[in-house]
Amino acid sequence: MDIRTKAMGTVAIVDKQIITLSQGFYGFENYHTFALIDAAQKPFIWVQSLEKSDLAFLAIDPFLFRPDYEIDIDDSLLQPLGIDSPSDVVVFALITVPADGGPVTANLQGPLIMNKKNNRALQAILSDARWRTKHDLVAEMSAKRSV
Repeated sequence: MDIRTKAMGTVAIVDKQIITLSQGFYGFENYHTFALIDAAQKPFIWVQSLEKSDLAFLAIDPFLFRPDYEIDIDDSLLQPLGIDSPSDVVVFALITVPADGGPVTANLQGPLIMNKKNNRALQAILSDARWRTKHDLVAEMSAKRSV
């Protein structure tokens, strides 16, 4: 199926790229169906709304730059995803690229959690004080290399 995207014009996707967030993202609760599309800049991925072509989020696997990242969520919150095993889970951190040229940041406090077996997903809010909404991606990747 062809879809219109915010960043890449019209692209073809397949059903396995489509994810459903029954509650949407925080601040965008009315949008529930998204496609995961590889970005031209690896290792980023676009989370593109299928309901509103100008709504898309850039995301990244948080473990690429924070191998110490931990997600502690009550199992009852994850129940709607139908997760049977930790190996079914895929986690993404949403990225902010400021228009003013400021630091590119990753939201580790509000990750996108997805069951890769059924493509159901949700945005969680973590209470761990280590994880904030604005982690400087370049600074943390540099710190990881120097360790």
